[in-house]
Amino acid sequence: MKIDAVITWVDSSDSVWRNKINQFLEKKIDWTNKKDSTRYNSINEVDITILSILKFATFVKNIFLVTDNQQPKNFTKLQEIAKENGVALKLIDHSVIFRDYKTYLPTFNSCSIITMLYQIPNLSDKFIIFNDDTFLMRKTEISDFFIQEKPIIRGRWDSFYEDKFFRKIFTQVKGLIKKEEAKKVGYKLAQQKSAKLLGFKKYIRRDHTPVPVRRSTLIKYFDENPEFLDNNIKHRFRDNSQFIISSLSNHLEVLRNTYVLEKNFNLVYFQSYNYWKTLFKLWYFDRVKSKKFVCFQSLELAPKRVLREIFTWVDCKLQTNFNDAI
Repeated sequence: MKIDAVITWVDSSDSVWRNKINQFLEKKIDWTNKKDSTRYNSINEVDITILSILKFATFVKNIFLVTDNQQPKNFTKLQEIAKENGVALKLIDHSVIFRDYKTYLPTFNSCSIITMLYQIPNLSDKFIIFNDDTFLMRKTEISDFFIQEKPIIRGRWDSFYEDKFFRKIFTQVKGLIKKEEAKKVGYKLAQQKSAKLLGFKKYIRRDHTPVPVRRSTLIKYFDENPEFLDNNIKHRFRDNSQFIISSLSNHLEVLRNTYVLEKNFNLVYFQSYNYWKTLFKLWYFDRVKSKKFVCFQSLELAPKRVLREIFTWVDCKLQTNFNDAI
């Protein structure tokens, strides 16, 4: 079974890109303010993502890195390492996947970009979507992502927010207190929109793990519903009307009964970086052998003391020297 990996990435330290995004924003990003810029910031985590795939997903044949006319500073070295492992590491520009929709470029919207990943030339029918903050930290097999051609969906059936009484009250109160917060596009809300689009009464709630997808499933759906594709990719920035392509793909497979539901996320998720809490989670991953995936969200916000501990742990797993870069 031929399987590829796809990673979306942006280098927010690039002054050209910074000027480009601020041209389209009414409220400009203050790049000196971490809170203001955290959605776009990175500290070369994509290197870890690529190296973790090479080490712990040896069945992957191609790794496609999707960017906006950018290249990681270590990309040439990463390509050499990939080649040594029999893997092709390739850069794919937004202009390639948006080749028939160039009026929507430039885009700074991850929902729009990920929607178009299936347009990567020569992409295998079966591929795995990674964010640049999602890593493999234990050996994985094809059966962790596909079983008998069927993608594995890591998640649990859950009710929509409006069907949960206490959640509904909480959302309404939050909207009254923090109107700006209420306008933000939530990860789980976007999953729910994906399910509603297909007529589901509940949705499969996922977490921040790599997502296996079948390209043929998306091609068939968008060939039959081109208006949904157009409506989802036309926004330069995230919009509440958008669905998440990985969640849409999951629910399409459910409709066809071509999926395997796995309730164990096999994930350790990092969102805040308290020193002792971080040490405990790293220890917990090592202790629980079923854990395979790690997500370090907004890692650039971690204090240097915590970063050293994380990179020491990563260096041990991958035999690298990320700690030297701090």
